[in-house]
Amino acid sequence: MIKIAQTEADLRRCLPALVTLRPHLTEEQALRQIFLLQEEDRYVVAFVDHSDQNPSETVAPAAIGYRYMNLLFSGKTLYIDDLSTLPDQRGKGYASQLLDFVIDEARKAGCVAVTLDSGHKPERYDAHRLYLNKRFNIVSHHFALKL
Repeated sequence: MIKIAQTEADLRRCLPALVTLRPHLTEEQALRQIFLLQEEDRYVVAFVDHSDQNPSETVAPAAIGYRYMNLLFSGKTLYIDDLSTLPDQRGKGYASQLLDFVIDEARKAGCVAVTLDSGHKPERYDAHRLYLNKRFNIVSHHFALKL
């Protein structure tokens, strides 16, 4: 089952998966950043929840963070910031389920696009295959200037 994180406890269940993708952050730093993103940018975290089948499950095996944006070039867009699965839980279809969930959420919200950025490192190639299999297209290069 996919569940939207509604409480701090829900978010804490997602942190191990999210910091797997963002190793420069501790869980506490990530939590503070998520609170800020929720307050300022309508950031949402959804996660795979098996607690109905396994009540002792305290860690989500996979999570996705996204937000709704209105952009001049694409209109109303759901942007995926983060999609991550714990390393020992990969290959079980969790990322695919989360993508299907947010694509459905985007349709319900009247979005005309779902977008994401993904790094070019070889360890991201499995993720790239998933995105292409879900009919995402590579449409631009993302440039950044660190300040």
